[in-house]
Amino acid sequence: MLKIQEFFEICTGLWKTERTYHYVDRAEIERSFTEFRVTALTKAEKGQILALSEPNVLTTAPLQVDPQTWQTADEQFPGFAIAFQTRSETGETLSMSLKALFVPDIYALSAQETAALPQPVLPQVAEVPLASESDIIQGYYLRDEGYSEAGAIAGRFTYQPIRQTLEMTTYYQRSVAVDQMRIVAPDIRLRTILTYRRPLQPQEAPHQINLIGFGVEHRQPLSLG
Repeated sequence: MLKIQEFFEICTGLWKTERTYHYVDRAEIERSFTEFRVTALTKAEKGQILALSEPNVLTTAPLQVDPQTWQTADEQFPGFAIAFQTRSETGETLSMSLKALFVPDIYALSAQETAALPQPVLPQVAEVPLASESDIIQGYYLRDEGYSEAGAIAGRFTYQPIRQTLEMTTYYQRSVAVDQMRIVAPDIRLRTILTYRRPLQPQEAPHQINLIGFGVEHRQPLSLG
């Protein structure tokens, strides 16, 4: 069982993956090959991402965190910088880089204010019931860039230590994405991606699937050079 900090440590390095995407809305299948280079965020980079947060579907104000924890134990706010290159089976290529910060609810000062407001309903696959003694961690997922839409993006995350699984749910303007990573070995990670059409009503759970993607990701040995 990996603690959340250990999960993020394993995620650093060079990963290679082959994925299969099923475009449900147009009955097409596409395969791609991707290389990810992942590094841990510095405290300064974490601060930059936090400063980009702004009111959105999940929060009524820029997200603020417990200042004492931020100053003395910023490892409680894990994150990573990702640079990746993707090549599709048709030869199309895409390169992108982004940074992501994870803020557990326990350290988010605006969480109580936000919890009192109507929240978007998560897709059923992203719902995780919490028991009083649960070790599951939930919180906000902040990025300086989105995959589907440009600009800073906020979402929700759930980390399940016993399953070594991180799940990120992101609300874009036109879609809702559920992205899951599961460490099954120190150098093997399972990845699934579900994309839904975003409902017009905030209290309607996303149910119309547009895209299903999955793949097996392999962490590459450290170079001796």
